[in-house]
Amino acid sequence: METPPLDIYPLWVVVLDYVLGVIMWTLIGRSAMNIFLREDSDFFFMKFFVRATNPILRIFRPITPGFLLDPMVPLFVAWFFFIIRFYVLPWILGYHVMGMLSFPLESDIARIIYNLAH
Repeated sequence: METPPLDIYPLWVVVLDYVLGVIMWTLIGRSAMNIFLREDSDFFFMKFFVRATNPILRIFRPITPGFLLDPMVPLFVAWFFFIIRFYVLPWILGYHVMGMLSFPLESDIARIIYNLAH
């Protein structure tokens, strides 16, 4: 069985990764929902995704290319959070790039799914 993230990383690293991961996945969720629904939809999940991600998209607006279609902008911004989690955070901590599924958030989710399946 895999070692829990808190046994490997300091608490602040796990919390930071969780926050960045939730932001990243919320941005991806908004893009996925936008395939089926307009941004001004009355569906409560879409309202949540739009309300939760609009402040983040405003922060990244100065570096977002103008040629991107609106539904692609959240994916573009999510990519920055992925890069921070996959490359910058391990570099700051002095670790080598850890690889996929070594993110604490995704590792915990994978462990929960594994335990539910067995």
